[in-house]
Amino acid sequence: MPQVNALDHLVLTVADIDATIAFYRDALGMVAEPFHPADGSTRWALKFGCHKINLHVAGAEFDPRAARALPGTADVCFLTQVPLAEWQAHLAREGVEVLDGPVARTGATGPITSIYVRDPDGNLLEISVAG
Repeated sequence: MPQVNALDHLVLTVADIDATIAFYRDALGMVAEPFHPADGSTRWALKFGCHKINLHVAGAEFDPRAARALPGTADVCFLTQVPLAEWQAHLAREGVEVLDGPVARTGATGPITSIYVRDPDGNLLEISVAG
């Protein structure tokens, strides 16, 4: 049976693209990058490592899209090698509330320790270290 082996990108539907870019850039260190698909439009992605998150503005999503593309419906876990205490201090300086953690969880490859925050749309973001 065929199977997939990696995630290329995911899409977040957002209410305010500028607020989303600012949050992910300032709070999580991602890089905002415009790209131009075959239709000639300009779209935005958030890049980190070898991954990216494409952004769709609510009400102006690109087709095809999720059946119920709405801001605030995602729950995403990001991995880091930076100690969570450093993340907590950084997020406090950025005015981002840590909702929970550090707490022990189970990730895709084993135990992780996580903290939880929300982005401007209310998406739940988990920042985790292995071990």
